[in-house]
Amino acid sequence: MHLSMWTYSWDIQDQGLEALAADLSGRAGLTTVSMAISYHAGRFFQPRSPRQKAYFPEDGTVYFRPDERLWQDKLIRPLMATNVTERGDMLEALTRGRDTTGLKVSCWTVCLHNTRLGMLHPNHVTRNAFGNPNYYSLCPSSPAARAYAVTLVRDITNYRPDMVELESPNFMGFAHEYHHEKDGVGLNAEDDFLLSLCFCDHCAARATKAGVPVEGARRSVTRFIAELCERAVPEQQFPDFPAAGIDAFRDHPELYAYLAWRSEPVTSLIAEIKAAADPATRIVLIDLKDGWLGGVDLAAAGKLCDGAILCCYDMEPETVADVIQGGRAAIGPEKFLGVGLRVFYPEVDGPAILAARAKAAVDAGADGVNFYNYGLIPAKRLDWVKAAVDAIT
Repeated sequence: MHLSMWTYSWDIQDQGLEALAADLSGRAGLTTVSMAISYHAGRFFQPRSPRQKAYFPEDGTVYFRPDERLWQDKLIRPLMATNVTERGDMLEALTRGRDTTGLKVSCWTVCLHNTRLGMLHPNHVTRNAFGNPNYYSLCPSSPAARAYAVTLVRDITNYRPDMVELESPNFMGFAHEYHHEKDGVGLNAEDDFLLSLCFCDHCAARATKAGVPVEGARRSVTRFIAELCERAVPEQQFPDFPAAGIDAFRDHPELYAYLAWRSEPVTSLIAEIKAAADPATRIVLIDLKDGWLGGVDLAAAGKLCDGAILCCYDMEPETVADVIQGGRAAIGPEKFLGVGLRVFYPEVDGPAILAARAKAAVDAGADGVNFYNYGLIPAKRLDWVKAAVDAIT
């Protein structure tokens, strides 16, 4: 069974490979380490680090040594984090040390969520119906952004990891923790979705080529956004959202057609990533309960890659089971299906609830569990992870 924990290179550097293996394999009973290979900015409280309790990683960098031969003709190129230069290439250390640590290696790879690259390449980010850029989100319709994501994974698989986990090869929501976000309206989930719909030139060209009425869809969305901005307090315009999926918008045919098309650039990008990757490495998608909001067609994507990890944070066991059952039905019986569980307090207040969620997922058809996150939790919670592992093995 796939049993992994998400972590960062600086966690491994602070603890050391021997201690990492003792923690994950020995104490927690895990089989795999999932290290962030391409990541964004943030502020991290590091309870276990002996040297840095507060850590601010560089924005939009990669934690391996890119092969410059692959990137010479690419417009959008990765920047290697100074962490790699100063403290070592942990991806190389992990892959070379598999026999010693006993841990398989998975590469947690953020694809299109990259503010640094978005600021450098504003013509290749998603844009709302008013044409305003979302600098944190490269657009999956942009040829340059697609080439970046495809080459990134191809480059990573030169290290021959066991798995690559694709985060954000899709459209991102409007509210995605950009620095000091301000919203005095009180946007609801429906408002956030409307603001996240991309109408950049690349999407317009790609959708038009497919015969989709882009301008009609854009006019509908601008009207809905203008209307929500005029209300004293938020209210829902589409009563069936999000439970009905895109069917919530059936009364608006041009917008409905655009939403039906919107999964195409995401699905085809995942296919291109898989085709370019070393076949020795499994390629899986990290997705959420309502992945369609980001343009993910899980059934279509599942046919093209090796499976998916569905994040089920802060859910009751019954809901976790429903999500996993739906995921298994979408991707089929042969593909890998994992569940992502967070070990954060207070959503997890002890080993019992974590074990219940893990067992619900496995009983519903999951092939494994990824736990979040090694460096962000106290060491004693590794015992909670072990209790969850014992419940499913």
